[in-house]
Amino acid sequence: MPPVTEPTPPPGEVPIPPGDYPSASGYPPPPPGSKPSLPGYPAPPGTFTPPPAETNAVPALPQNAYTPWIRRVGAWIIDTIPVLLLTGLGQGMLFLFGEGNCSTRGYNGGQGVYCTAQPSTLGLALSFLFGLAALAFALWNYGARQGITGSSIGKAALKFKVVSERTGEPIGFGLSIVRQLAHIVDAVICYIGYLFPLWDAKRQTLADKIMTTVCLPTA
Repeated sequence: MPPVTEPTPPPGEVPIPPGDYPSASGYPPPPPGSKPSLPGYPAPPGTFTPPPAETNAVPALPQNAYTPWIRRVGAWIIDTIPVLLLTGLGQGMLFLFGEGNCSTRGYNGGQGVYCTAQPSTLGLALSFLFGLAALAFALWNYGARQGITGSSIGKAALKFKVVSERTGEPIGFGLSIVRQLAHIVDAVICYIGYLFPLWDAKRQTLADKIMTTVCLPTA
């Protein structure tokens, strides 16, 4: 019986010696018997599964765990006092530095002096500066301070803060300003929106519901 010989490759081709080689993709082949995971089924042993993302969302709480309405009113009063003082001082500058103009007029055979007053340039400038200071204070108090720490001056004094229901964290400068503007909705319905915390399960105003925020005690 003649010996068995390997077939001769066609001209121009070199035979590949036997052995294990990496796949063309550059990655080693999967181990024998492994199968890719399918949706709805657990991954095979040895496969890394990332842990679920942590969340600080505010859990469901009883109504008395949220800040009472009366404390929110007190905080609003404290926050409003500096704005009113600065605005009032600005108006006072108009009268204090007003320019008087008096004239003499005849009346029933006699003479009378009539005086009128109008704002001076200095009074207008000072009034504008005080008004600008009031606006800057409100932006800092309700935007920067409340947006970053969760508490305006009034809220810090009465020990509570505004946080997002979704994250449990302060909502930041921009959204804090938007929340203040959203209180317009509370006002346009005869200010009933401000009374919602009296009966709402989360003691939220309509602005809170729009912005998904809640007020929680800090102590």
